[in-house]
This record gives sequence, C-alpha cells and structure tokens, in this order.
Amino acid sequence: MSNLRFAVIGCGFWANYQVPAWLELEGIELAALYNRTISKADVLADKYNIQSTYDDINILLNNEQLDFVDIISDVDTHAAFTKIAARKGLPIICQKPMAAGYASAKQMVADCKQSNVPLYIHENFRWQLPVRKVKEALDSNIVGKAFKARISFCSGFPVFENQPALKELRHFILTDIGSHIFDICRFLFGEAQTLYCQTQRINSGIKGEDVANVFMKMESGLHCCAEMSYATVPEKEPFPQTLVVIEGDEGTISLTGDYTLKVTTKKGTTITNVHPYHYAWADKDYDLVHSSIVDCNRNILDALQGKGIAETTGDDNLKTVRLVWAAYHSAEENKVVIVNDF
Repeated sequence: MSNLRFAVIGCGFWANYQVPAWLELEGIELAALYNRTISKADVLADKYNIQSTYDDINILLNNEQLDFVDIISDVDTHAAFTKIAARKGLPIICQKPMAAGYASAKQMVADCKQSNVPLYIHENFRWQLPVRKVKEALDSNIVGKAFKARISFCSGFPVFENQPALKELRHFILTDIGSHIFDICRFLFGEAQTLYCQTQRINSGIKGEDVANVFMKMESGLHCCAEMSYATVPEKEPFPQTLVVIEGDEGTISLTGDYTLKVTTKKGTTITNVHPYHYAWADKDYDLVHSSIVDCNRNILDALQGKGIAETTGDDNLKTVRLVWAAYHSAEENKVVIVNDF
C-alpha cells in the first residue's frame, strides 16, 4: 500500500504536536502546510523537513496531490475550510471543537455527505490510556450496573499563556473542555437523555465562562455530573488529567491523579498505574494529551486505509457538539433540556 499524502491546514499551537504525532505512524506522507501567516508554516516545515508551505488554501489544494487534509486552524475557520476540501473530494480530519456553533457543525457534516467524503473529528481525550482503562473496567461488569458517575476536569493550569486567543472566546470552557468531557461521558455511558447546566466566569480577564457544572440523566438511567473549571486552586494540580468516579451496584471505579486507577468491590480494592507513553516531542505539561494524539491519529488512519472504523466521525461528534450547545441553552434559560429536542 502506498503512503497517503496529506496537508496540515493551520500551524498554530497544536500543530506543533499534531505534526510529530503523525510522523510517529507509518503509511503517511506530510506533503504541505498551510497558514495564513506563512512564516509559521515555514518554521514548522524547516523543523520537520516538509517540502511545501502555502498561505492560500486554494493554491495548496490545486497544486498538491493529496489523500486527505488535517484542519488544525482556529475554530471559526473550520466550516469554510471543510467546505473547500470537501468540494475537492478530499477526506477531512478536523480538530475539536468541530465548529463555532451547532448549526455550523451540522452544515459541515452535510457538506461532506453532499461531496461523499468522510469527515473525522480529532477528539483525543477518549484515546487517553487512563480513560481507555476505565472503559475496560466498566465493560468488564466488575462493578455491576453503573448508576452514578462524576467526570471532572478542574484545574488552575495557566492555559491562557500558551493559547491567549482563548481569552477572547465568548463561549469558552464548554466548547474548549466541554467538547472533550462530554465526549468522554458519551464514550463511557452512551447518550444523554436530559441535562441541566450552570456556568460562571471567575477570571475577569476573559470574555467567556471558565466554570461549568452539568448534570445529565443518561438514556441508560445513569446520573452523570460533568464538572469543568479553569478557576480552581487545587492542593495538587491535576492538569491535564480527567478524574473519574463511577458507582455501580457491586463496586466503584475511580481514576485519580497520578494516573491511578482503583477498582473497589466487596472483595477489596485493586490499584493499577495507567501512566501514558511519553514521546520525546511531547510537552511535559501536556504529556497525557500529546500521547493520545498518536492513538487518535492511528484510529483515523486505519479508517482512511480501509483497515478499521474510526470512532470519532463527524456524525458521532455532532452528538457531542449538540450537548455543548444544549448546555449553553440550559444555562441561559435556567432549565432542564431534553437533548433529543434540542
């Protein structure tokens, strides 16, 4: 099988890790980079010996023979770049959040279906090793029927230092972190039936909310509390770990800090270390996230090569996007939202 040639669209903060994550895999060739400020693309190209850089996406797509594109640009550009690539007949991978709004996300899915091209969303939190191990424990039925869960991402990490553009988002934590946390909830427990959300803005230097608490009743009957904060002052900083507690009628699963998975039944507690693999190019502050990028890319690449089914398709992620905007609606209206009616 010949290598699949692709281009990266957008060379900001995350491209510095998405690119080397791709290069960990076999069967691909990164042919070109696009960025509206071409100097950023040139720096990345020099670092990883990529031959071509562009500041015009149309010229790139006309010049290069590609098998897919990976869109890593600002969220406001996702819909437009997806439409352009879809019209060229190219499979598309797009970073989360999928779009700046629910309507735009639905249009992206529709555009790709109209052009008969696959759309994948790079949703990597479900690919974190600790989260995969939680899923394995849950599916083993060792704690019986799960009836209650808490999924927590509460941190004091200075995220705005690396990504200052996040300060300007009118909708922040539910789109930025909520996209990940809702996807984890869906990955572990299936779809939500209803939700109720409350938000706060604690940091006066940002435009959006930096705290959100969402209570969901899942279709299985399980009660799930998803909590998110970038305003927390923790005793020990958990970033970038997602902490999990799942209660079943025969035991409890806990994913705590320091990558520790605990499974408690009437027979006692089993403790397992689920530390992720470390890559030399990974930032130590984002080690867990950067490791999961490789696994997410591998899953999508298998689908592109016809060797498997990708978990994070546009159709699937649209359900996560719906939860994000249903949560905003719930907070604005101060009411419970029936998810299928949103």
